[in-house]
Amino acid sequence: MRFDVITLFPELFAPFLSTGVTRRAYESGQVQVRLWNPRDFSEGSYRRVDDRPFGGGPGMVMMAEPLALCLDAIRAERAATESTPVPVVLFSPIGQALKHSVVEDWAASAGAVLLCGRYEGVDQRFIDAHVDGQISLGDFVLSGGEIAAMALIDAVTRLQPGVLNDEGSHQLDSFNPALDGLLDCPAYTRPENWRGIPVPAEMLSGHHAEIERWRREQRLALTLVRRPELLEAARGNGRLTPRDEAFLAAKVADISPKP
Repeated sequence: MRFDVITLFPELFAPFLSTGVTRRAYESGQVQVRLWNPRDFSEGSYRRVDDRPFGGGPGMVMMAEPLALCLDAIRAERAATESTPVPVVLFSPIGQALKHSVVEDWAASAGAVLLCGRYEGVDQRFIDAHVDGQISLGDFVLSGGEIAAMALIDAVTRLQPGVLNDEGSHQLDSFNPALDGLLDCPAYTRPENWRGIPVPAEMLSGHHAEIERWRREQRLALTLVRRPELLEAARGNGRLTPRDEAFLAAKVADISPKP
């Protein structure tokens, strides 16, 4: 798997690629990350990559030509080493929301060319000619696409075989189908009593069925309060058992305002 990242600030990626549990995936080449600066493909002594927008207005717009030349170089290098074409993805507020299901699709792919926009955006002509898809982290605006690119790469990398110390670790993540798409439950570690606050008794019981029941109920309760739409999705997919529904009904009755 290989990601080619087009960015005006490749130095931002150095600590990201050299720290954390995913580091060995990048160092070993299991997940390859190549950084490309469009300034290297611009003309003139100033290596200009942006200009004022037609029609006026604040800010600058990334120019199409340096990006196109950069993309040509990426495609030429990829063609020399592999035959699988990959999509060009722009990080943008109008893009598809980055959800677990999207990450899973990317984790099974050959990678992508990731375009990190800056300033007021990218010349629309380049987007129309070369961008295959757009991704958003949420309903807010960042200074550039680099953080979004790191988020996608990190989420995809941790799903690769052997990357995490415990192979089944990601199966217990929030949103994972193994948890029926629910939020994960709270976690506790030593000491058993921290500043007068004990670990829930169920977690110390040593009774595995009781522990799993407690965890399931905590996932249901947390999802009910924080992300009820995930519960509806799980219900629609037939993921909730009669016992789940009974627990949720009691929970709703407990938290509903009393007359």
